[in-house]
Amino acid sequence: MLIPSTIPIQSLNHPLLASKNIELAIMRLDLVHPGVSGNKFFKLKYNLEKARKEGKDTLLTFGGAFSNHIFATAEAAKAEGLRSIGIIRGERTEPLNPTLSHAESLGMKLHFVDRETYRMKAEASFINQLKDLFGDFYLIPEGGTNKLAIRGTQEIIGENESQFSHFVVSIGIGGTFAGLAASISPNQKLIGFSSLKGEFIHSEIEKLLSDQPMLSEGRYEVNSEYHFGGYGKYKQDLIEFIREFYQNFGIVLDPIYTGKMAFGTWDLIKKDFFEPESKILMIHTGGLQGNVGFIERTGIKLPCL
Repeated sequence: MLIPSTIPIQSLNHPLLASKNIELAIMRLDLVHPGVSGNKFFKLKYNLEKARKEGKDTLLTFGGAFSNHIFATAEAAKAEGLRSIGIIRGERTEPLNPTLSHAESLGMKLHFVDRETYRMKAEASFINQLKDLFGDFYLIPEGGTNKLAIRGTQEIIGENESQFSHFVVSIGIGGTFAGLAASISPNQKLIGFSSLKGEFIHSEIEKLLSDQPMLSEGRYEVNSEYHFGGYGKYKQDLIEFIREFYQNFGIVLDPIYTGKMAFGTWDLIKKDFFEPESKILMIHTGGLQGNVGFIERTGIKLPCL
């Protein structure tokens, strides 16, 4: 069974925060587990438990070439003594990038499919083809988000975080946001920063929340203004912010998720979006393994683990 480390909450001190009379801290989910880091730990927790109860010895999931989810699933399977299969979007290119190379070194079998085939990842006919090819397995969807994942992410915040007025988190598929939304109290607000370009994310989140047997007691909203061009996209001011954040606080961010979330939070503080005396907790959702691949792909130097 995956055992979490104690999750530190790090208070941030900066002249901007003092001038705005704002308290800001960051929950270091990137430190929750040495291999299965960040929100992926919570998304996988109950899925692994169910796989064991069903007597499954193999996990199968989906992801892109730099997927945090593929990386974390390979780590979790190794830790639990399970086999793992990753269905990867695109062609195999040698040498493998750091994400896929690490997953394969942990024993994950990588199976590459073209983009058209990959789009069938939720169709029963394709899943049956994979069963014919690989035998029986426990299926975890792309990104890891399902009802069990959301059950896990509901455990990220609790009574120990009751002093905070606001929580902020990055949004990819939305599973972590949904779990947090179900956890907050009536006097608290959750803000999710979408890493995807487009207003569709608002309806996607509402659908995700409505499909779950839970209601949020607090307030929540999705901010889609800090995507920097879309998923995997970046701009120079984001890169500079990530470097400056590390210099100021010693915390590594990534340019796909946490960097955009922190940039958006900092910018909203500057713009007086938060009332004085607000107590804000940023949720660091991990994903830092991707920085090595980002540097290799772009040549842009970023802080790394």
